[in-house]
Amino acid sequence: MRKLINKILTKQKGVQYELDDAIPFSYLFSLSVSRSFMLLRGFLSGIKNGGILFISRHVTIKAKSKIKLGRLVTISRGCYIDALSANGIIFGNNVSMGKNCKIECTGNLQLIGKGMRVGNNVGLGADNFFGCAGGVEIGDDTIFGNFISLHAENHIYSDLTEPIRNQGVSRKGIKIGKNCWIGSGVAILDGAIIEDGCIIAAGAVVNAGLYEANCIYGGVPAKLLKKRN
Repeated sequence: MRKLINKILTKQKGVQYELDDAIPFSYLFSLSVSRSFMLLRGFLSGIKNGGILFISRHVTIKAKSKIKLGRLVTISRGCYIDALSANGIIFGNNVSMGKNCKIECTGNLQLIGKGMRVGNNVGLGADNFFGCAGGVEIGDDTIFGNFISLHAENHIYSDLTEPIRNQGVSRKGIKIGKNCWIGSGVAILDGAIIEDGCIIAAGAVVNAGLYEANCIYGGVPAKLLKKRN
């Protein structure tokens, strides 16, 4: 069974993949049964995809017509997706959403959001929140830790005579490049542009601005710690 799973995973992922020999047979059997049911839910979901869509239990998906997924996409238990937006949600191949991950493309029905685009081989982590009203773009091979939040929208607050909630919002969007690593507990705010190859240290707050390629940033607010080379 182990050899069969290795063969299937290697073929699907396009790279050599071998399970750890220490994993007991009972665990592999249980996992195989669970993934089979996830595959069935994906097939019955009605969501456009490139083939092999896994959807776990207790998943909520709204505005399915605005979602287009690549091949070998996994949506784990407890995920919430609301794709209502101008451009919807687009995932590339081999994208995974960890447990309890949330994507909201629109926060105000008076002005729907822009949406979300994710490249290939991206892991969106567990317990993460992606607010995509201003648009969120994530490049290939980028990985996210847990408890991360993205907020692609800001409230306008300049008028002291009017409640902030009535002053509307501004939207610049968030762009994250290829081959980035976003550490646990990071908050990324509207207007942030993180170039290819960046590492954002755990707990950082990434304000609006340009974060140059192949650098490590950390702190509150995030500042350059060092270059990767």
